[in-house]
Amino acid sequence: MVTYDKIIHFDSIVISFIQGFEAPTLTVIMKFFTSIGSTVSIVPLSLLILIFLYKVLKHRSELILFIAVMVGSNILFLLLKLYFHRARPDLHRLIEVSGYSFPSGHATNACTLYGILTFLLWRHIRTRLGRTILIVLSAMMIFTIGISRIYLGVHYPSDILAGYFLSVLWLTTAIWFYQQYQERHINKKTIRNKN
Repeated sequence: MVTYDKIIHFDSIVISFIQGFEAPTLTVIMKFFTSIGSTVSIVPLSLLILIFLYKVLKHRSELILFIAVMVGSNILFLLLKLYFHRARPDLHRLIEVSGYSFPSGHATNACTLYGILTFLLWRHIRTRLGRTILIVLSAMMIFTIGISRIYLGVHYPSDILAGYFLSVLWLTTAIWFYQQYQERHINKKTIRNKN
């Protein structure tokens, strides 16, 4: 659909709707959220999370999962960008960026980072209220970073949706393998303790 421009009508409608809200204050807010989703922000935040997992929680398997998820999603979206070679929209840009458009690296990284954070923190939050706040905050960050890219005119909506889809697919796969590993590890411990 992307290669043969079969989704361009959908993209145009959504871009017109979102950019219809353009206002100076909103532009500042959207630039802030797009900066949070950039590599410059994602890398230091990821390093802080790694230090926290290793030094504070002492969860080395979670550390490996986090690294695998973040590195893997970056490799996947870069490969897809090189494969599709989709040019960025040129309708109404509020910022200038280079590189290919499809899928959105910001959307992929935001969904991967806040998705894996939600998974890891969920296990350590016991209250329903705490878990609800965690999900709402993560969803808001993911959604707002994606919307900011459309608002600023540097991505098509289909780029954002593809980034989310790619991230969820990779996250689901990585978490499934992680949980399989954890279950096997627990079963081995149980067998050893019985013997």
